[in-house]
Amino acid sequence: MIQSDEYYMKKALELARAAGGEGEVPVGAIVVKKSTGEIVGCGYNKREGSKSPLAHAEITAIDTASKKLGGWRLIDCELFVTLEPCPMCVGAIINSRIERVVFGAYDAKAGSCGSVIDLFELPYNHKPELIGGVLESECSQVLSDFFKKLRETKRQKS
Repeated sequence: MIQSDEYYMKKALELARAAGGEGEVPVGAIVVKKSTGEIVGCGYNKREGSKSPLAHAEITAIDTASKKLGGWRLIDCELFVTLEPCPMCVGAIINSRIERVVFGAYDAKAGSCGSVIDLFELPYNHKPELIGGVLESECSQVLSDFFKKLRETKRQKS
């Protein structure tokens, strides 16, 4: 059943909270098959636990969706992610042919969908539809709460 952008973003937020609970930066992502509304890929940040700079939420969600659907081209798919994608993740989105990207919070430090740069504006062979700011305040709050708690913990240890 096809749901609203807010519905899918709330699912991505659940994953972001799970990441935060594991001490990871709380970013969650899901890939949805547009025609059916089925969630075909999920992921959240696992950089600290995996010791890998590649373990971003979007990369994991794209990878699981590709495996589930049996191919690297994610035609008829859209990505929902709680934080604006970085350059690496934008590259994965372009290469996987995701048709639509919906993100929550803007990222003034690494956002590559308009905040620092919009890599989708460059003449690559694929350009998805882009929507930013869905449940922005909720997505931003999850990140703010995580970093506030992290700073408090570091202060207590000093």
